[in-house]
Amino acid sequence: MESLETLSDPALARQSLEAVVELAGEFKKKFGRVPVLMEVCGSHTMAFAKSGLKTRLKDHVRLIAGPGCPVCVTDQKSIDAMIQLAEGSNRILCTFGDMMRVPGSKVSLMNSKTDGKDIRVIYSPLDSVKIAEENPDKEVILLGIGFETTIPILTLAIREAERKELKNYSVWMTTKLVEPVMRALLDSGEVKLDGFILPGHVSVVLGKKSFDFLVEDYQISGVITGFEPVQLLSGIYKLLELLLENKFDVLNDYPSVVKDEGNLTAQKLLKQYLRLHDEDWRGMGTIPGSGLVLKEEYAQFDAKKRYEVSVGEPRKTKCRCGEIIRGLINPESCVLFNKGCTPAHPIGPCMVSTEGTCAAHYQYMRGE
Repeated sequence: MESLETLSDPALARQSLEAVVELAGEFKKKFGRVPVLMEVCGSHTMAFAKSGLKTRLKDHVRLIAGPGCPVCVTDQKSIDAMIQLAEGSNRILCTFGDMMRVPGSKVSLMNSKTDGKDIRVIYSPLDSVKIAEENPDKEVILLGIGFETTIPILTLAIREAERKELKNYSVWMTTKLVEPVMRALLDSGEVKLDGFILPGHVSVVLGKKSFDFLVEDYQISGVITGFEPVQLLSGIYKLLELLLENKFDVLNDYPSVVKDEGNLTAQKLLKQYLRLHDEDWRGMGTIPGSGLVLKEEYAQFDAKKRYEVSVGEPRKTKCRCGEIIRGLINPESCVLFNKGCTPAHPIGPCMVSTEGTCAAHYQYMRGE
């Protein structure tokens, strides 16, 4: 495995950038336009922006951010429900930090915490199990948000709570799956793409073969890649090679950590504890079978069955996060960007999340 120092080496990155620009030039000469690629993963979106590659490539390759940020794709009604959940008495709500500042229709979890509700930021779902063990007189609820990268860790927390026979622990599952949302995007025909930069982290769990549907059902290519500049450029280069050769394929350009079959242990955990469920997505509506919830035999850990929460229709704003995560517009096309919506005063989740497209543009691409 190459070292991170090599993968982020400026000289090698410059050389790789020149190679990508040259190949993109061949594409433009052949097809009369620049190639359009979507990075599905929010971490890739942030890596492209932070490394400066998105800016350097903008005249040669159009990179579109996709629906790969778990906080950003969580619909407004679900966020309102989580905030209301925190309002209940005798409860401790556990969540990752990104969710704290995401605005609901009226307040955020941060506002609720300031008002005295017991909401704790955790760094691992297993932390929430420990909190439940240390507070047997309280109901501890974990907000279970995430894609396939995070979901296996949620099941580990549930397994640990089961092993410890905790009666005061549950998870509010709002998980999302990559394949259904990619299919929904492609089926909608809203955005025209030449290929995908496929998510490295999710691929570790699912494996390369999980993306074969792109070629079999949609005749579109994808490349799994890592997050360092040289890896990002290598992924684009190999995708451009496929496009220029008129070939459809899914390539694994992250073989040090991604295997064809993925992580079988993690997949076994998902099958043991969870079942498919229709999930609501921000700006995309309900996508059948696009999430995972606990199986009936683990209902004692299902917060949605233990607690009644009822929220109305979300407050409407001018926020366009729904269109941004579908790749239809850039953050700068939203009238709120860098005006009414900033990291200090976010209106939508894409400005809050560390994987959010608006946050990436605000931090690294503002004014370009």
